[in-house]
Amino acid sequence: MAAALKFLDLSNIGLLITGLLSLLAARRLFAGPVVRIAPNQYSIDDPNAVKAIYGIGKSFPKSSWYTASSSPNPAFPDLFTDLNASRHAANRRLVANLYSSTSLRAMEANVDECIDLFVVRIEELAKSQKTFDLQFWMQCYAFDVIGQITVGSRMGFLDKGSDDDDLFGSLHTYLKYCAVVGVVNEFHGILSRILSMLPATGILRMALFTTGRIDEGEQKRKAQVGKTKADDFLSKSLDLHEDNPKKFPRAAVDTLCLTNFGAGSDTTSISLCAILFNLMNNPKSLAKLRDEVHKKLAELNLDRIPFKDTQSMPYFQACIKEALRLHPATGLPLARVVPADGATISGIFFPAGTVVGINSWVAHRNRDVFGADADEFRPERWLIQDSAKLSLMESYWLPFGVGSRTCIGKNISLLEINKLIPVLLKKFDFSPAKNCKVTNENYWLVKQKDMFCQVATRD
Repeated sequence: MAAALKFLDLSNIGLLITGLLSLLAARRLFAGPVVRIAPNQYSIDDPNAVKAIYGIGKSFPKSSWYTASSSPNPAFPDLFTDLNASRHAANRRLVANLYSSTSLRAMEANVDECIDLFVVRIEELAKSQKTFDLQFWMQCYAFDVIGQITVGSRMGFLDKGSDDDDLFGSLHTYLKYCAVVGVVNEFHGILSRILSMLPATGILRMALFTTGRIDEGEQKRKAQVGKTKADDFLSKSLDLHEDNPKKFPRAAVDTLCLTNFGAGSDTTSISLCAILFNLMNNPKSLAKLRDEVHKKLAELNLDRIPFKDTQSMPYFQACIKEALRLHPATGLPLARVVPADGATISGIFFPAGTVVGINSWVAHRNRDVFGADADEFRPERWLIQDSAKLSLMESYWLPFGVGSRTCIGKNISLLEINKLIPVLLKKFDFSPAKNCKVTNENYWLVKQKDMFCQVATRD
């Protein structure tokens, strides 16, 4: 017996117990609202914690995990990674109007242009009857739209049906770096210097790509002197720079465009896939939504639904909310640092410096909030008449973040989603391919893999 114990690694027993407790918690047999996920870091599942941590006026800054997502010494801090709350608020105010729904509606024709080309590509896939990766094509659409909106031209993904420069791969490499190095962000500076000496990949490759597109856009701008100004982000941000170069330096133009390209395709393509794939696998919901689409088209006497009119389609909006509830794009806690005086959250006091956060994947499956069927796709849950219940669900729906750090590109993503989905439902029947086994990979963004589908045109 003593000889046997000699070879027993007690740490393995600890791991076994920890794993068992995690399993029990996941099955709701043993659960609590607070889980320690790392030394001095906690994941919280409590609707009341949203206001406590992320509420407007709360002084919970972002954690240092975010620093690995940006340059160690940025010429102008981007809105996603800036840890300085007051500076972030001032810089966000400078560009908030560019991302408003009103400004983006003026760019609706740019989205339509990409949709027209996307429809051509899908028609080709339908004619060939080939199996295709839905994630890839959704990212082609999202990237070309963000190109139109940012620099006034498509990036060629829908034109070619390919990613010749492996920009999608570079974005994925960047996400892996952010997720992993964010945990040990004290090494970000030296790792960035080492990577700068190697062939450009990840965010460095995206930065070079963005610089090239900005140069092209500036040349186009010079050729249009005296003509009607373009309404893309590059033109508008250059106007901001020229009007007040001290407050909005030239580096701010580059940062804004890079942020759009870096964050504007993966997130939207993930959301589009979540919506369409859930509809494929829930025929009753699909039929109900398709009926609403046809009725709206007949009511408007149009062949495409303008963005403003999609907002008066209750079942469509419920389907979007439900799909993004089940598959929010982000899959890590929105980490914040407890301020100097400490804070009591979910009945527990956390001292200053503790990192706390809510993970949308955990929050969105809270059965006390969303019901016993929280793991199921049921858009009808968003159409209830119980205003208190609906308000609770709305407050715990976090696919775009919450509070003062809500994703500034939210309206771009919703514009792309609301414009595309009705067109696809009207013109095509999508179905999962045989033996389609979708998996998810979480490196900050939870990206679908092997989402192989087939498509047929509708009469």
